[in-house]
Amino acid sequence: MILPCLPSMRLDGRRALVTGAGRGIGLAAAAALAQVGAHVTLAARTADEIGAAAQAIEAEGGQAAPLVLDVTDTAAVRTAIGAQPAFDVLVNNAGTNRPRTFLEVTEDDYDTITGLNQRAAYFVAQAVARRMVDAGRGGSIIHVSSQMGHVGGQNRTVYCMTKHGIEGLTKAMAIDLAPHGIRVNSIGPTFIETPLTKPFFENVPFREDVLRRIKLGRLGTVEDLMGAVVFLAGDAAALVTGTSLLVDGGWTAE
Repeated sequence: MILPCLPSMRLDGRRALVTGAGRGIGLAAAAALAQVGAHVTLAARTADEIGAAAQAIEAEGGQAAPLVLDVTDTAAVRTAIGAQPAFDVLVNNAGTNRPRTFLEVTEDDYDTITGLNQRAAYFVAQAVARRMVDAGRGGSIIHVSSQMGHVGGQNRTVYCMTKHGIEGLTKAMAIDLAPHGIRVNSIGPTFIETPLTKPFFENVPFREDVLRRIKLGRLGTVEDLMGAVVFLAGDAAALVTGTSLLVDGGWTAE
């Protein structure tokens, strides 16, 4: 009897780009991909952070390089990605939020959140996908979305709107890019403890409400997302495209 063989989780010889890679989810995604053999380019505006992160990855035997880049600058994105060898994996992670009630959202809030979470994500993905198509070897694009791309959330109208948009983009991109062997999926985390979210949890009623909604009873950690990134990036997910992998502790189960 010949048993089926589990596809390798390794990414040796592949190139990955992670945006917003200096801290939090982006840094964890970069570390995860490097730990399974990928060469990882860490992109962010903060040269010191991504430089230190790349050095830390290399100190552990990985391959990494920093790329100082403002992903909201579409021309700079096209130039920077066009100057790189084609990537096999994109983790489209850069994002932000400014929690406010719907009645208090300003135009600057709206423009800042949509500009990074949606517009920048769109054109980063487009630039990377064009190079993938030119290279002709397929690839995997992973949008870091949110559980809030599937439900609503208090004081998060603009954020929810952008993440629902990313879920629609994921499905439509998957259809367009499937003939090129490029898979497109999203990851939908629950609340993860990162430098961005830490101030929110200092509000005790908010923290208690979040923990009540996460059925597993705890906040997420960046380590909770690393396996999802590696899975979607590699051959084990060869037939997975146009969908969302929710890492939400059961938040959206009801």
